[in-house]
Amino acid sequence: MYNQLKLILSILAICLSNLLIAQETTIPGTFSGSLQFNGNFFNENDSIGANGNPQYDHQLYGAEAWLGLNYSYQGFDVGVRFDLYNNSNLINPQDSYTDQGFGRWYIKKKIKKFSLAAGYLYDQIGSGIIFRAYEVRPLAIDNALYGIRGTYDLAPDWKIKAFTGKQKFRFDNYDTILKGFNVEGFVAGNEESNWSIAPGVGIVNKTISDDGMNRIVNTIATYNVLDSIGARYNTCAMTLYNTLTVGKFSWYVEGAYKTDDNFFDPLLEKNSDSGSTSIGRLDLQDGSVIYSSLSWSGKGFGISVEGKRTENFTFRTNPFVQLNNGTVNFLPPMARENAYRLTTFYQAATQELGEQAFQVDLKYAPSRKMNFNVNLANITDLDNNLLYRELYTEATFKYKRKWQVTGGVQFQQYNQETYEVKPNVPLVETIVPNVDFLYKFSRKKALRVEAQYLHTKQDRGSWAYGLAEFTIAPHWAFALSDMYNVSPKKGIKARHYPRADIFYTNGPNRFSLSAVQQVAGVVCTGGICRFEPAFSGVKFTVNSVF
Repeated sequence: MYNQLKLILSILAICLSNLLIAQETTIPGTFSGSLQFNGNFFNENDSIGANGNPQYDHQLYGAEAWLGLNYSYQGFDVGVRFDLYNNSNLINPQDSYTDQGFGRWYIKKKIKKFSLAAGYLYDQIGSGIIFRAYEVRPLAIDNALYGIRGTYDLAPDWKIKAFTGKQKFRFDNYDTILKGFNVEGFVAGNEESNWSIAPGVGIVNKTISDDGMNRIVNTIATYNVLDSIGARYNTCAMTLYNTLTVGKFSWYVEGAYKTDDNFFDPLLEKNSDSGSTSIGRLDLQDGSVIYSSLSWSGKGFGISVEGKRTENFTFRTNPFVQLNNGTVNFLPPMARENAYRLTTFYQAATQELGEQAFQVDLKYAPSRKMNFNVNLANITDLDNNLLYRELYTEATFKYKRKWQVTGGVQFQQYNQETYEVKPNVPLVETIVPNVDFLYKFSRKKALRVEAQYLHTKQDRGSWAYGLAEFTIAPHWAFALSDMYNVSPKKGIKARHYPRADIFYTNGPNRFSLSAVQQVAGVVCTGGICRFEPAFSGVKFTVNSVF
């Protein structure tokens, strides 16, 4: 940490010196930044399960904050970000985490056709199937690459890229070394044609450290001889992708292959010398992904179709990190990103070890006043057992500039045994009608009302949800909502989960204060999910860009 602090101070010194130089020239530099702050005040509530954690027992308060500062001058970019966690349950929903320090720094320089970057970097190859270094704060994901990257413009529309480093882990890094190479470009027809292609190829190699390999070998040594497997220091993942565009038609296709890799399979049986068996052990296999999407749009109409097949494509820094930790890549989700509270109650997490899926999305707008949307998603495992199926329909009608109404209905089948590891439970089948009504009293004042109902005979039973939001532009918004377990499963008491919010916006600054009672559940973004515990208390947030 001391060496890193010295490096950060050196970066800040460079920023300051360049800023002083910029003030004396006619070409000033650009300084920017952002702040995100989440404060949680915990109030124990045994009736909804908001208890048992250190925050409720005695800490009573938790917070997370990210402050980023960036400076650009004549092709030279530097930046730092300070991260803070105080009694936070973001990293581990069942525990408290406290730490702070520099969560990111970077230096970038453009030298004619050559670009160089070092520090904590975000990047990806293709759609991210073999490599994606990215951040999703609500899911506690920060998989930045701590290393160096160089790119070179081979031609106006062609670029070559190479990088090496380690993946970030909180305020440290995993031991595994990552190396990558990528070439991509763009080719278009002549002025009379209306086609183009954007091909690309990439490869990523990971090398497990000696300590990591010793742990793998020692773990395998505990297995019965029937479960014995080999081990690999090096694994390579390769991808080939292309986007073909012809007029209003676009087709993206990507195929990826991963050589033999050690990974943890929670479904494999593990045998012991005594003859007993248990579930979950290391395995060694290669993997593959095929992904494609087609889209076409015309006057008032658009259609897109996606398909994906995944087999043994868990690609992590080492096989012992689980959940959202240590993921080198990103697999595109194959279900709709829903927005309403009850339509997001059951969501499909991407299955790294095996899934085959397709998704169809239709949009139709016969006029400016009306538009329709239909989405169908179907996901199975490699044995064709149903994991998730969703049919979503929605229609919006606008009346002048005075009001608009959106109504829809969602039908779902959700494999809770797979997604939530609950054995011997039936498929959850839901029907979720919803309506969203917006009425504008004036140019500055508006009222929006939501009503939703989730009907199911499985899991925790049916739910109702209502929300009313009143806005006074450009600064204020007030919201009241309630979620109620209308017909709970036997043994579960019906309860209300009310919430009240106040939002204040002033230019690039946004503040919110919320009194919340929240049911425990699963939160997903882009097919990546985490368990969100029940919450009772007050939340305060600040978001600022400058």
